[in-house]
Amino acid sequence: MSGQAPLLVVDKLVAGYEPGLPIVNGASIEVAAGEIVAVLGPNGAGKSTLIKAIAGLTPITGGSVTFDGREITRTPAHRLVGEGLAFTPQTENVFASLSVADNLKLAAGVLPRALRTERIEAAYETFPDLARQRALTAGRLSGGQRQMLAIARALLVAPKALMLDEPSAGLSPKLVEMVFARIGDIRQSGVAIVLVEQNTHAALAVADRAYILVQGRNRHEGPARTLTSDPMIAALYLGAAGTEGAA
Repeated sequence: MSGQAPLLVVDKLVAGYEPGLPIVNGASIEVAAGEIVAVLGPNGAGKSTLIKAIAGLTPITGGSVTFDGREITRTPAHRLVGEGLAFTPQTENVFASLSVADNLKLAAGVLPRALRTERIEAAYETFPDLARQRALTAGRLSGGQRQMLAIARALLVAPKALMLDEPSAGLSPKLVEMVFARIGDIRQSGVAIVLVEQNTHAALAVADRAYILVQGRNRHEGPARTLTSDPMIAALYLGAAGTEGAA
């Protein structure tokens, strides 16, 4: 990580949906402002559960989460938005029956009235495709445009950190490239981004650093540019690695 203090610190987190059956088994990550950190790993590694736990959507039974110098472990999801931590789920992340404009207006409802129009116009500037399709219902958008709308909704509250769960899911290679280009642009504004992905190649291309989870535990980490060609990645994904390095 860069020399600055981390904005988000997740320490030895244990979380899951049923008592006594944790899916995340002591995972730890750190993210600085303006940094993109990818959380990677094979299916069932606990990646999505990890960020859902951070977002207050999955019960936490151990470890801690600190955000911007304050402990937020087990803080309800609706309060985390006010703390500056936004989360975009993989599915059901927009209202398909509402227009693009109404999706943004609805999301902007949590803002002071004086800020709403300004933030919505800023979203259209960041995502020109949405500006052109503002009258279209979200259900008629392409997969890539829907992801952009979901991200735009999350950014309306000007979060300090944005967590994205599988933003490339179901998208064509061209749309993946488009969505990840916008993610790179968002980082330039100083927003910290936690990116959970199955598309390892695309994630490492945009990320600064990455953590590899296996069975809910840290198994490997490093700068994205070095992990791209790291043979340890293939070994972990194929289940060929031994127990060394488990956290």
